[in-house]
Order: sequence, then C-alpha cells, then structure tokens
Amino acid sequence: MQPFRPSNRTKNIEYAIRDVIGFAKNLEKQGKKIQYLNIGDPVKYDFDTPQYIKQALFDAVNAGKNWYASSEGERDLKEAISEKEKKINNVDISPEDIVVTQGLSEAIQMLTAAIVEKGDEILVPGPTYPPYMSYVQFFEGKPVPYGTIEAEGWRPDIDDVRKKISKSTRAIVIINPNNPTGALYDEKTVKEIVNVAAEHGILVLSDEIYDRIIYEKKFVSTSLIAKDYPVVGLNGFSKAYLMTGWRLGYIYFHDSSDRLKELKQCVEKETRIRLSANTPVQKAGVAALRGPQDHIRKLVGRLRERRDYALRRLREIDGISCTQPQGAFYVFPKIEAIGSRWKNDMEFVLDVLNSTGVLLVPGSGFGETYGYRHVRAVFCASMETLEAAFDNLEKFMKK
Repeated sequence: MQPFRPSNRTKNIEYAIRDVIGFAKNLEKQGKKIQYLNIGDPVKYDFDTPQYIKQALFDAVNAGKNWYASSEGERDLKEAISEKEKKINNVDISPEDIVVTQGLSEAIQMLTAAIVEKGDEILVPGPTYPPYMSYVQFFEGKPVPYGTIEAEGWRPDIDDVRKKISKSTRAIVIINPNNPTGALYDEKTVKEIVNVAAEHGILVLSDEIYDRIIYEKKFVSTSLIAKDYPVVGLNGFSKAYLMTGWRLGYIYFHDSSDRLKELKQCVEKETRIRLSANTPVQKAGVAALRGPQDHIRKLVGRLRERRDYALRRLREIDGISCTQPQGAFYVFPKIEAIGSRWKNDMEFVLDVLNSTGVLLVPGSGFGETYGYRHVRAVFCASMETLEAAFDNLEKFMKK
C-alpha cells in the first residue's frame, strides 16, 4: 500500500532554530552533555515568570474564567494593550484595532495568509526571523531579503530596499530590535524605510516584540515614526513578561485613513476559524500589563551583563568577529573560516556540536544570502552555561 502523500507546502517547511535540536538530542542519548544556545527562551534557563502574573492565571482559572474567549481577544486585554502602547511607545491604538493571537508566530501566519497571493513578494530584513520566510513560501509567495550592513551594526541598507521593490511587492517587514542580529534601528533609518513604502503604496509590518529589551539606545516604535502612514504592528508577552510557553501575542492596525480596514476584517475572520486564544492566559496578560513592571528593569540589567560577557568572549577568539547587539538577547558572530575550513555554516554548527556539545544555530537558517558564514547564539542562558559554552568554543577554535 502506498503511503499517503502530504502537501508540498508542508514538505518544504524549515525552522533552523528548532531543526538543529534533533542532532543534539541524539548526542544526549549517547550521554553527551549539551549546552543549548539555540532558542531564545529565558524561562528555559534561570529566569522565571513574575509571581504576580502566575497568580493572575491561577485566580482566573479558579474564578471559572475558562470559557471560549472572543475570537478577536478579550476586551479588557485589548484595552490594557492600548494603554501599554500609549504609555510605553506613545502610540495611540484603539482597542477595536487590536487582535489577540496565540503568540507572535500566529500573528505572522495570519497576516501572511491575509496578504500573500501566489507570486507576491514580501521584503524581509536579511538576515531575518525564519517564520517571515517560511510563511510567505507556505502561501506561495516569495520572501525577498533586503541587505543590512554588518559593519554598521546591521543597519538596513535603504538603497537595497529600493532596489528590491518590484510590481509584485506587497509589504516590507521591519524587525526592531532585530532577531537574529540584536540590531536596534534608529529613527532616521525606520523613517527612510517608511518613506520608501509610502512612495510605492506598500504595507509596513513592524515586529516589535523586543521593544522593552534594549540596552544603551532608545527604541522608537515604527507607528510613531510613520505618523499618518498605515502600519501593522506585531508584539507579544513572551519576552518582556517571560511568558514564552503561555503563547500570547497581538496585532494592531495603526491607521487614520481606513486603508487597513478590510485587511483587519480578514484577519478577524481568521481568528474565528481557530476559535480563540487561551482565556485564562488573556486574563493573566491584563495583570502583566497593569501590574508592577519592576522585573523588566532587572531582566534587562541581567541580560546586559550576559551580553557584555558573551561579546567579550567571542571577540577574544581568533577567527570570530561580532557586532554589539543593542536589543533582544542574541549574538550573530561571523566565523571567518566558513567557506574554507568548513564548507558552510551548518557544517560548522554540527562540528562544534559533535566536538563540544555546544548547540548554535546556522546563520543561513535566517537567510542564505545575509546569514551565510554566521551563527546565532542566545545570551539569555545562565552565566554558568555561557561560561562553559564559550570555554568549549574557544578550545574548539584553537584546535
């Protein structure tokens, strides 16, 4: 009997950040100790969800708030999100223009489904967070990476953005602060991208999930910079509120001209066919936004210390160079010998893993053109894990 055939769209799905885990698990079964530096999940290490958020979840469940929520999101949570965007980012968003999702990944999926037809192109930063490529391809579109300049802290190359626009371009994605590079785009750069979009009547999608995990510089929301030009914002609770496994995110439609009205309605239709996001978690999300915010300052302080340590260790290793991340919790170093000693970054990652037990992510998983010869590592791991991992990596590179 012939096996049942899956669709081609599912055969081609890739997600480098998790795809490498299988190699590490096989080594663990053989008794090898693994230092996981692949997934940006602080709660997997020595960070924990604030107690007041946990308590809000318990209270919601015990109070019987376990029904199906409104498909677009509970009203109290959308109001709290509106308050947060105004207070933190100085952006006016009506609760009616917010859609609650099961994490930011679902937000990317829903927006891509609502935007992309076969052959449509979406401009994404190179390198980029993999779902922006995978979902565009899933819906038979084409992700088109625009260049970023490593020597200038991975600043987007505006001239390249212009060159990459075609008659098939539907949207430009901005990820700020950026995953995987940790770049923080300044106001001038974001304004230039918005201006290019406005010249061609192209939608702007702005991923701002790391808006509160920034170090020396200041984050400014794309919607504030864009003023009257429509922007679709994406954000969530996983990072700043340490709610990674709770899966809570949101989309907002910043629009004073009704140009996003039909798009929002179509996204809302998508929310109905998946019923709703988790109701008790939404109640906890309200508490997260309206409760004490002290943990964020402490979180950023601890992450800054780890960033500085990771950066120092990487820069001390011959054959590795690395720009300083200004936000998020990733480093994206270049490995000079990839292309000579190792034929590609995946070969390097597997060699490091097999030799040392340190699990990194190949840079090409964030885009072949701009990620090549790089790897991504998280620095939200504990200091003990980071120290052991970089000791092993340094010995490996010396060998």
